[in-house]
This record gives sequence, C-alpha cells and structure tokens, in this order.
Amino acid sequence: MAQKYYWKGYLKLSLVTCPVAMTPATSESEKVRFHTLNRETGNRVISQYVDAVTGKPVKDENEAKGYARGENDYVILTDDDLDAVALDTVKTIDIEKFVPTDSIEWIYLEKPHYLMPNDAVGNEAFAVIRDAMKADKVLGVSKLVIGRRERAVVLEPRDQGIVLWTLRFGDEVRPKENYFEDIDEEADPDLVPLVQQLIRKKSAKWSPDMVSDPIQEALLKLIAEKKKLLKPRKATKGKASSAPASNVVNIMDALRKSVNAEIKGRKAG
Repeated sequence: MAQKYYWKGYLKLSLVTCPVAMTPATSESEKVRFHTLNRETGNRVISQYVDAVTGKPVKDENEAKGYARGENDYVILTDDDLDAVALDTVKTIDIEKFVPTDSIEWIYLEKPHYLMPNDAVGNEAFAVIRDAMKADKVLGVSKLVIGRRERAVVLEPRDQGIVLWTLRFGDEVRPKENYFEDIDEEADPDLVPLVQQLIRKKSAKWSPDMVSDPIQEALLKLIAEKKKLLKPRKATKGKASSAPASNVVNIMDALRKSVNAEIKGRKAG
C-alpha cells in the first residue's frame, strides 16, 4: 500500500541535498470520535461562520485572516499575502548545527515525526548523513515551517531512518525548580530497600499493551453492538498527492566541497 506523507521536501547539509518525506510518528486516527447529530432527523449538524454584526452566513470565498490592531479594527491578510512571505524552510530542512545527543532536555521535545528518503537516488545521501550523526553521537538542529509557523526541530538518527522532533519554545517550558524546590532532597534510607523489593517484584519487559486504553476498548465494543442493528455505509477514498521533483547532487563531490569550504573559512577567520 502506498504511504501517505504529511510533508515532502529536501534534507540539506551544506552542498548535500536529498528529497525526503515526513509523517507523524504517532497517530490518533484510531481513536473513537463522534459527530454531532440532529436527534430528530439523524442528520449531521454542520458548523458555519456567521458575521458577528449582521448575523448573516459568510461565504467561503469571503473568509480572510485578520490581525487585530484595535477594537473592531483588523489588518486583513489574504492567502496570497501569506504565501508571499513563505520562508525557505517551507520545503527545506537545512541542518545548521549539531549538538551532543544528551544536551537537549526531554521537556523541549514536542512531537516526533519519521523522516525518510523520498527518492531512490537520494538514499545514499540520506544514509551518509544519518550514519555520520550516529558515529559522532549528535543531533542535527534545523528549522521547518509547519502550519505556517517556523518551528525549531532536531534530527535524531534511529535505525534506518531519522526521527525529527519539533521543539517547544523556551517560554513554553516552566522551570522545574518552581515546583520541586519544596520536596525533600533525600528519602529515608531504611525505606528505600523496601520500595526496591516492590520494584523488582513488579518489573517486567516493556510492552505497548501496558498503555492500552480501556475506555477506547469499551467504546469500540459498544459501537460494534450498535452496528449490528444498522446497515453499513460505503466510505469514500481520497486521491494521493504527487511527489516533488528530485534535486540531488553527487554526494562525494558535495561533501568534499563542503569540508574544503569549512577549512578555508576557518583559516580566513
């Protein structure tokens, strides 16, 4: 089955470029979700934008983004305006720096995505970047536009692919000292061995079954019972999007040029 990707673009390190595709590493598509219905007719209830002053529905073509500069006073931006300020990071993950793998605290890691080559020609370049990061035990730091916002991201080599993590901004992270400072620094040494015994008794090999959702399971069972009384409806399928064009350079030449450029830049400095 052909994979559907959330994002397609290019992974770039100096002069080395390869086409890549990205998809979220986690999914909530299997979660039970409900629609709001009209109990009398059984039809779905739809939402609609309404003008706050006139009370009349607003047509799709008349909807626009607005930035408030005062009360009931907005600067209107069209889709063309927003597209005009698109950054290079819309389609390119340009690795700017590398940091040690253990230097980024877990709390800054937001959402994981799987990053993989999107063209057989780019496999070699992708593999070389991945394995070099593994060998040096580093993470790649870059930026990427997601949902019209430029996000800081880190690239972590894992198995045959790369995991791209979006990062939380500094002002989104609360200092742990504000919450942990009143907790005792050391526990009673006589009690610790007792808890260790409990830990050993309850220790087991990790399994995804440990985080199963009992509510989800109960809902699915209830829905299955309800389905027996109803006739199923056929679902429609969407069309897959086309892949972007390749933009790969000779990896050995690109690496040599990149390294030589770095050396010359340091000598000049």
